[in-house]
Amino acid sequence: MRFRSNKSLFALHSVRTVGLTILDLIEPRTAHALLIWRRTLRRAIRLQPHAVLACTPLLLSLFPATALAQQQAAGLQISSSILPEEPRPQLGPQRSVDGSASVSGVVLDISGASVPGAQVSLADMGGAQQRTLLSGAHGEFAFTRLPPGSYLVIVHAKGLEPFTSAEFDITAQQAYELPRILLPVATASTEITVRPTEVIAAEQVKAEEKQRLLGIIPNFYVSYVHDPAPLTTKQKYSLASHDTLDWTSFVGISVTAGIEQANNSFAGYGQGAAGYGKRWAAKFGDGRTSDYLSNAVFPSIFHQDPRYFYQGTGTKKSRLYHAVSSAFVTRSDSGHTMPNYSYLLGAMGSGAISNAYYPHADRGLNLVFTNSFVGIAGRAGGNVLQEFIGKRLTKNASASANGKP
Repeated sequence: MRFRSNKSLFALHSVRTVGLTILDLIEPRTAHALLIWRRTLRRAIRLQPHAVLACTPLLLSLFPATALAQQQAAGLQISSSILPEEPRPQLGPQRSVDGSASVSGVVLDISGASVPGAQVSLADMGGAQQRTLLSGAHGEFAFTRLPPGSYLVIVHAKGLEPFTSAEFDITAQQAYELPRILLPVATASTEITVRPTEVIAAEQVKAEEKQRLLGIIPNFYVSYVHDPAPLTTKQKYSLASHDTLDWTSFVGISVTAGIEQANNSFAGYGQGAAGYGKRWAAKFGDGRTSDYLSNAVFPSIFHQDPRYFYQGTGTKKSRLYHAVSSAFVTRSDSGHTMPNYSYLLGAMGSGAISNAYYPHADRGLNLVFTNSFVGIAGRAGGNVLQEFIGKRLTKNASASANGKP
C-alpha cells in the first residue's frame, strides 16, 4: 500500500511539473487567467489525485500544440532578425525637374549698341541645344523655367562674329545673369578662284564665235569685253579657221567672182565656166591667205591680238579715231599698245602670194600694193561700222560687256 502511494505521488509530481511547464509557455498576455488555472490545478492535485491523473492525457495533448506554436513564433522572430532585408532598387543621379531657375543677358556689338534679332541658344553641358530665341529690341534675352545644371549660351548675329560662353552652373530658383555679350564685326572673307588664262580666253572665244551680224555673217573678231584674256597661238589659228572657213565666206566668194565675171575683171581669166572658176579660186586664195596671215601667223610671231576691241563710250570723235586707228595700232598679248604689224604684213603678204595665180598682165608690185591697200582700208571701214552700229546688229553680243569703261 505504501508502494502504491509512492507511485501515485511520483505521478502527481510529474503531472504537476508538466502542467506548470505548459502554463509557463502560454503567452504572458493571458497571465491573469492562467494564474487562476494554476491555483485550481494545485488544489486539484492535493484533493483529487486520481482526477488529475485522468486529465493527464488531455494536458499532454495540449502541450504539443502550444509548444509548437511558441516554437514557430520564436522561429519567425529569429528568421526575421537574421535574414537581410530585400535590397531596394538604387536610382542613378537624375537631374531635378525643378524648373524654377532662369538665365538672362544682353547682346551688344563692339561699340556697345544693342543687337536685336540675334539668335541666342541655350545648351546643356553635353552641347545639346535646349532652347533658342531671338534677342529683343534692346538685345535682351531670358530663358526661364530651367532645371538646375550646367549650361552654356551660343549667339549668332548677321555680320558679327559668333559667341560661345563658358560653361556655368545654376541652382534651383537661381536667376543667373550673364555678363554683357559683346560681338565684334565679322572679318570679311573674299573667295578668289584662280583659273588659267588659257581657260578664260577659251570661254571668251567660245562666246565670240556665237556673234553674227543679223544672225548670219560671222562677227567673231570683235571683243565687247574691254580687257579680255590674251589668246594662245592655238586659239588664234582656231579662231581664224572658224571665221575664214565659215559657210558665209563661200557665199561671198561666189558672189564676188560673179561680179568680176560680169565686169570682165582680170580679163586674162577669160569667160565662161573656166573664167568663173579661176576668179572664184583667186578670191578664195586672197581671203584665206589674208585671214591666216593677219589673224594667226603674224599675230603669233609678234604676240599681238588680232581682235577689234569695242570702245562704246566717249564722244563720236574719240570712237571714230579708235576705230580707224585700230587698223594701224593694236594691242599686244601683254596689254601694251604697238603698231599693227599683223595687219600691214598680212595684207602685203597676201598680195605677194596672189602674184602666183593672177594673170600675167595683172601681176607685179601694183597688185601687191593694191591688195594691201584694199585690205587695210577694208579693215578700217569695218571697224567704224563695228563701233557705231555693229553691236546693235550683232546677235548674241554680250549685253553685260559694254566695251571700255
